[in-house]
Formats: sequence, structure tokens, C-alpha cells
Amino acid sequence: MRTIAFFLSLFLSVHVAQSQQQMTPELLWQVKRLSALGLDSQGNQLFYRVSTPNMETNGFDSKFYKIPVNGGTPVEITKDDVAVADKNISPDGRFKMFDKAVAIEAIHSKDVYKSLEKSDAYIFTDLDNRHWDTWYDGKFNHVFYKAINAEDTDAIDIMPNEPYYSPQRPFGGDEDYIWAPDSKSIYYVSKKLKGKAYATSTNTDIYKYNLATKTTTNITEKNRGYDMSPEFSSLGALAWLQMKTEGNESDKNDLIVLENGIEQNLTARWDGTVRSYKWSKDGKKIYFTAPVDGTIQLFEVNYPGKKRIAPLVTQLSEGPFDVTSIVAELNNSLLVTRTDMNHAAEVFRFDLKKKDFEQITNVNTDFYSKIDMPKIEKRYVTTTDNKQMLVWVILPPNFDASKKYPTLLYAQGGPQSPLSQFYSYRWNFQVMASQGYIIVAPNRRGMPGHGVKWNADISKDWGGQVMDDYLSAIDNLAKEPYVDNDRLGAIGASFGGYSVFYLAGIHEKRFKTFISHDGVFDTRTMYGTTEELFFVNNDWGGNYWDKDNKTAQKAYNEFNPISRVSKWDTPILIIQGGKDYRVPIEQGLSAFQAAQLLDIKSKLLYFPDENHWILQPQNAIVWQTEFFKWLKETL
Repeated sequence: MRTIAFFLSLFLSVHVAQSQQQMTPELLWQVKRLSALGLDSQGNQLFYRVSTPNMETNGFDSKFYKIPVNGGTPVEITKDDVAVADKNISPDGRFKMFDKAVAIEAIHSKDVYKSLEKSDAYIFTDLDNRHWDTWYDGKFNHVFYKAINAEDTDAIDIMPNEPYYSPQRPFGGDEDYIWAPDSKSIYYVSKKLKGKAYATSTNTDIYKYNLATKTTTNITEKNRGYDMSPEFSSLGALAWLQMKTEGNESDKNDLIVLENGIEQNLTARWDGTVRSYKWSKDGKKIYFTAPVDGTIQLFEVNYPGKKRIAPLVTQLSEGPFDVTSIVAELNNSLLVTRTDMNHAAEVFRFDLKKKDFEQITNVNTDFYSKIDMPKIEKRYVTTTDNKQMLVWVILPPNFDASKKYPTLLYAQGGPQSPLSQFYSYRWNFQVMASQGYIIVAPNRRGMPGHGVKWNADISKDWGGQVMDDYLSAIDNLAKEPYVDNDRLGAIGASFGGYSVFYLAGIHEKRFKTFISHDGVFDTRTMYGTTEELFFVNNDWGGNYWDKDNKTAQKAYNEFNPISRVSKWDTPILIIQGGKDYRVPIEQGLSAFQAAQLLDIKSKLLYFPDENHWILQPQNAIVWQTEFFKWLKETL
């Protein structure tokens, strides 16, 4: 009997050991990706899509499911069986909205010179000639509406012959247009600017189109910054998100409500910034998500209506996770999606009374049960100006404090995007830690979730306090006995890539290796080629030829990584996307050329068909493979 028990115990221990794996790039690209689509008309069933990377096709396969909102067994369905209420049908059921591209201007040479149909030139006389990863081609997204049973050819363009976009490019969708509750008007988002004005401004407005008169009114004309995401309450009040400062894409994002001609800012006195929101069913409050202390949490704010009382913002959830979207309100609960650094998105039900979560979907639960998880720690580091800075520390699975580990300083992009409990398929801390690296991820200056001032302090100071913040974080962790001070690296993309280039010139032998992806290397050529000029104008203070502008001159000289390249002495991997028009190709090529001519060990990883991100599955595996190969060689 004892022999049987011994072999059974041995079998179980071996089975458990074999079942646990370290996360790898290959396993990461087996993780399923959930998108919540919405509820049925009765509010009983949740519909969602699950996309799985397909390495053979270099794309994604999708399946559709429904599941009871209170949890249960999911049922696979076809795409046609997804019965989410169609927001684009007018409330009276008579009309349907949709959008499509409309050719308005002749830009292609074959459109200008009809006999030269094989020519492939573009002819531009103004800016806004390209955006994100696409060249301007004279076509504009427009909103149309038609009677339910009419042909698309009978649809009416609500912006006839207007050279403006709605939905907004590059990421806008049908959330950019909504029906008025009385079905008599359409509200839509557009930035009605052209050329240089479009490239240098964020003045996006919300417009009201009257179906009967076919006239349009700008309802946010007084505001010069962003006005986005319109949504009506059940009582007919219109809400939207607003940033006040023209040209500042990372300004404080407030919740505005308009009713009976009276406009109220519900979050004006709250020291935070809103990410997304949803009206409560009764129209008396708004639920929203916002970054706070290195996470993204649920909040609510009451809507006082005509009452002369100040709105009150209340934080509803708290914990080491990100609430990434609000799907729907149920009875005394919210359906949301949630992530953390070890788990991709799943749907949860948040109890508004108990303030706790119940997981509804389990798309990747079985997969993660076989993975050894890294440990995530939260600490606070004192900065050089005596502030307390949150730093996430991600430790390898089965971490042993008696050993020494190579350690990576992670520099977040943005520069004003939250370094929260996100789950990335590229900058994935779970994969990095599982390869034996400690990750140090500071919520340095510029991060939302620590007050409006902390978020704003990075503008016009790219090479200033934020660089001290990075060094404070890595120097603090370097005091730990388990950090190998001879094997420190710095990695990052976008502003994080800029940070790597800049740190390479000031780090004073701290780091043994660097990795920069789509980073700004030369602020002058960046200004000359990036497509969203409002961003660099706001963050750097203006152009490089204005010699009297001391703020801008600091950005183009002292805070320019190229001005410190003579001090580069450390191996560097440079990654660049060929279709990245935000941080264009000359940035990566110039940095690589400099490193090579300085005889520094360096490598250029170039993706001709990728933009600011890496989206294709096979390219993603190449990215991860080269990333860890470089670290193995140099760290």
C-alpha cells in the first residue's frame, strides 16, 4: 500500500511539474483575444468575439460566443447570430446610419492625368499629406443615412462635398456618430480643418445634423480642443469628453453634459482625467474609467441636472488590475473587461453594492493555469525633487532573492500614457520576466493617474526631470542584493525609444545594453517629418527655426538625443517600422548609422510593412526572438 502511495505521489508531482510552463513569445501568441460586443435587447446575454493568432495565414481567426450575463456556459455562434442592438438604427426604427469613404479631391496623378493611368505619383499643395500609416488620397470618411429598406445608392451624405472626416482617422469608428433620441438629428464627431490647420490642431467638434432641414450646427464651437465620444442618457441629456487646450492631445479629459441649453463640466474639480464612460440606465449618473496610482479603475459621478449642487466623483473599484472598458449596466452591477500584467482581457461583473468582481468569461483561464506567473510588486521611490514615484517591479517566476538577476528599466511611451496593469502582446512583462529578467517600470513624470500636474510636467521638459526619474528608479532597485548591477539594460518604444536614445548619452556606465523601438532620435528631423504637428508644437514649444523661442530651442538642442550621441558607448538594438509616420523612418536609420560609425555593437531590425506598432503575428515572433537574442548576447 505504501509503495502504491509513493508511486502515486511521484506521478502527481511529475505531472504538476510538467504541466507548469514559463511564458514564451510562442506561447504569448497563442493567447486568445476577447472583444466584448454587447448585450441582447433583453439584457440577458453577452455577445463576444475571440480572436486567435494564426501563424500560417499571418492573421487572426475569429469565433463568436454568447454567455448569460450572470455567468454560465458560453455557446459558440456564427457572426450572423450576434444579436446586439444596432445603435445605428434610429430610435423610431425608420432609418439606418453607416459610413463609407467618399472621393472628393484628385491627389493621385492618374486621377489628375487621365491618360497616364499607370502613373503612381501623389501631388500635394498642403500638409496633412499622410497620417499614422496611410498617405492622403483625396478620400474622406463620411456618415450616411437611408430609409431601412432603401438601397445604399439612395443614402444621404450628411457632409456632402466636405473634405473632412467622420469617423475620425485613423482610429475612429461608428462610435463617432449617434442618433438623437427623437430620431430627428444625427450627432457626429469631426475635425473640420484642412492642411496645415488640420496638422497643427486638435480642435475636434461635435456637430448636429437636422434631417428635415439638412442643416448642421456645431454644438462645441467655443471649445478649441478635443470634443469626442458623444452619448445620450435615457433622459435625453448629451454627454461627451472634452479637452480644453488646442494642440494638447494629453490635456485633462473632462465629462461634459448638455441639457436644455445648459452645459456642465462634471469632473472640473476632480484631479484626474477620464478615459471612457457610460451613462447609468436611470440617467442620474455616469460611470467612467480613469488611471489612478498605476492602474485603471471604475469611477462614478452624479449628474445633478438643474440642481445647484457640485457633482461628486467617487472611485468604485480598487486593486492591481486595469478596467479596460465598461460593457453594460445590469441590475446593481456593471459588466466590464479587465486585465493585469499576467492576464489578457476577460469579462467581469462588478457588484456596485459589494464593490467586488466576479469573472464571467474564461477564454484563457485554462491556458494560464499551466503557466508559472511572475510576481508583481508595487513600491515607491523618492525622486531627486523629493516626490514619491510609483514603480512597478516584475520578478521572474519562482523568484529566489538569494540569486542575482539581470534587470531591465522599462521606459513607457506616450509620453503621457498610463503605465498601468496593461497586457501587451509586444512589451509583455510576463514574457520578459519568464526569461529570467527583473523589470523596473516607473510611473515617471508624464503619467496620468497621479494628478493633473504630474501628468503635465513632462511637456517641454523631455530631457529634464523625467530622466532623473528613470535613474532614480533603477538606482533604487540596484541596491537590492538580487539585482545584478553588471547586467542592467534599458528598453522602450516611442517616447520610451527617445528615452533610451537620451539615456544612452547620459547614463554614465549604468547600463550594459539598450533597445529602442520607433524612438525619436533627432527632434529637428522629427519636427520636419512627423504628421501630427500639434503634438510636437505642444510638447516642444514650437518649431526649430525660431531662435528667440528659448523653450523650443531647448528641445532641439539640449533635449535632443542626437546632441549627445558622441557619448554613446553601449550596445544598442534599434527597431523601426517603415510605415510609421508618427516617428518616421529617418529616426531609426539615423540612430543606427551613428552607432555603426561610432563602432558600437548595434543592430537594426526593420519592418517595412509595420507602423508604430507590430501587428502581424509572424513579424511579432521575429520581434520577440530578436529582442531576447539581443539581450542574451549583450546582457
